Amino acid sequence: MATERALRNSKKIVFFFPSFASSEATAPLGILAVSTPLLRAGFEIVLVDSTITPNFKQKILSEVKDALCLCISLVTGPMIRETVDIAKSIKAWRGDFPIILGGWHPSLLPGQTLEAPYIDYIVRGQGEDGLLELVSHLQVGAAPDLIAGIGFKRDGRMILTQERALRPLIEMPPKAYHIADFDAYERKCGRRWAMYTSSLACPFNCAYCTNAGVYGRKWNALPHEQFVEETVDLSRRYALEMIWVVDDNFLVDMDRARGIAEGLVRENSHFTWSIQATSNVVARLTPEDLRMLKRAGLRQICQGVDSGSPAVLKAMHKDWQDFESIYESAARCLEAGIRPSFNIIFAFPGEGRKERRETIDFMMSVCRRFPGAEFWTNIFTPYPGSPIFSKTTELGIDLPTSLEAWADYFPRYTRLPWLDGREHERLQTTRDYLRLAFDRIPIAADRRGRITRLVQKAISLPARWRLDHDVYRMPLELWINDKIKKHISTKPAVDAKRLANTPAEATC
Repeated sequence: MATERALRNSKKIVFFFPSFASSEATAPLGILAVSTPLLRAGFEIVLVDSTITPNFKQKILSEVKDALCLCISLVTGPMIRETVDIAKSIKAWRGDFPIILGGWHPSLLPGQTLEAPYIDYIVRGQGEDGLLELVSHLQVGAAPDLIAGIGFKRDGRMILTQERALRPLIEMPPKAYHIADFDAYERKCGRRWAMYTSSLACPFNCAYCTNAGVYGRKWNALPHEQFVEETVDLSRRYALEMIWVVDDNFLVDMDRARGIAEGLVRENSHFTWSIQATSNVVARLTPEDLRMLKRAGLRQICQGVDSGSPAVLKAMHKDWQDFESIYESAARCLEAGIRPSFNIIFAFPGEGRKERRETIDFMMSVCRRFPGAEFWTNIFTPYPGSPIFSKTTELGIDLPTSLEAWADYFPRYTRLPWLDGREHERLQTTRDYLRLAFDRIPIAADRRGRITRLVQKAISLPARWRLDHDVYRMPLELWINDKIKKHISTKPAVDAKRLANTPAEATC
């Protein structure tokens, strides 16, 4: 009892961020967001990110000994593996020590997450207010029944409280960037960068997207003056060279975008930045808009093209997408000195060999017509919260039945009923050749030597031939590339671009 009272009197909260990307890591936005109210209330924050913390498990087990609770932020996929390991180890040390999960996965699958015997509480949706109220109740030993937006267990029964209303982004406190170790992230990545959120939600409802499951479809954003003030201050305070604006659809309000560009130019900002937007809003940018955005430091616009097949796009609820507009936006971006970056999702339900060929031909056409454009590919996975998730049984997909089982639910590992065996292997080989055929520019510093670059440039030519002719037998170029990669830095365990596409603004 004395130990329990001592822990309740503690003002220390330990946050754990499981590894997501090994070489392109930066500060976790969700944790920075929920930390500010806690710090203002007098709590002490200890942040342990396994990507940059040697012996992170021992570090956590040491830190929790005099802490009030452990909070973990995660999205669906490999992050769950370290989460489970840490939680089980803490429970083996002390079974009643509070473990709180927040982030997209517990927000979208609250009941199943709470079923894990080593999880005590979850915080759903925006976590800034909910987490503060929860830890304040833990400190005094009060029942949390009236706290909106959480879940907990009592006497073996799960209790999910009422939903917490979504607050506009402008009402939320600034994020606690000062608790992040940017020096350590720079050592890991080779670049000094951070993520930033300036808007929430997206007015569109793409069938594969989880955004509406947490934020709905009502877009809300910070005013352009606040964007300028905060990003300029961030870049100068922490010597950041790049900021990734992780909004799902930055360009919904074109006047705001123009105001941001003009403000950054006035402030003589020196950082570069990247944005994400749907292709139809990018197509509305005029050459003058793009030149102004370039002057303001914008260097990349990421667009969810997703498929080169009209039939697949219709199935994705994206029949509004115009291919000619994509060609036009690629041309205008490159003319302005901004890199157009496109995302592709292979194997969406309804995609066959014909539709996949259409997509590959589209990608090859864009990259040849517009050198400098880049593509990032994924294999379809129906994530919780997406419109298509309700059709998983109909599609023949067996969903994980426990928190632990979701650790392998990620496109790099998942086999689909219509994409297994040789077909899955063939698509993975195609993706490897697409990566080899045309340059992609990652966030992390390019550590390749001159000879490595020359060799990879040379084997890109036969890679393009293979893609044109759909021939992948005896993949000598991939073997050569694998040998080369062993002599340079390792690839992230999970693409950092996936993390950027999973907004963490409001989840703890």
